[in-house]
Amino acid sequence: MPVTDDQIHRMYDIVKMGSTSMNSCPARFVWVRTPEGKARLSKSLKPPNVPKMAGAPLTVIVAYDTEFWRELPKLFPHEDRRKMFADNPAFALDTAIRNSTLQGGYLMMAARAIGLDVGAMSGFSNAAVDEEFFAGTTLKSNFLCNIGVADETALFQRLPRFDFDEVCDVI
Repeated sequence: MPVTDDQIHRMYDIVKMGSTSMNSCPARFVWVRTPEGKARLSKSLKPPNVPKMAGAPLTVIVAYDTEFWRELPKLFPHEDRRKMFADNPAFALDTAIRNSTLQGGYLMMAARAIGLDVGAMSGFSNAAVDEEFFAGTTLKSNFLCNIGVADETALFQRLPRFDFDEVCDVI
């Protein structure tokens, strides 16, 4: 079952409401669902992930803009904070990665909220994705996410998770 344009827009409308540091919104999303797009993306995947991506109706490249700060006058209009990022590329990169990861998490929750299944993937070459999809830009790939309606018969059971007291302290 395909993921429709309407579903993609609904997911993004949820994602864009999620918090990011200084409303920086560094994530950029490439929604890959055509055979041509999947063929381009498959070249970057580790072999076990190729059939997972091929079987998903949609794979999203969750990327970040290394120069996201150029958009701060629009996104953080009450105070010009561009200089703190322009003068410190390492800080800008950390901020872009951290906040695009948050936005990727929001994407996964948004997909679930509208009834879709998700599978995040990091088994790929970021350099290959960046060359194939983002050459000559300030965009870099963070991770991939397959989205669709899963075949329940092909899924393995959910793996264990920590209990609250194993990983949480309330002080």
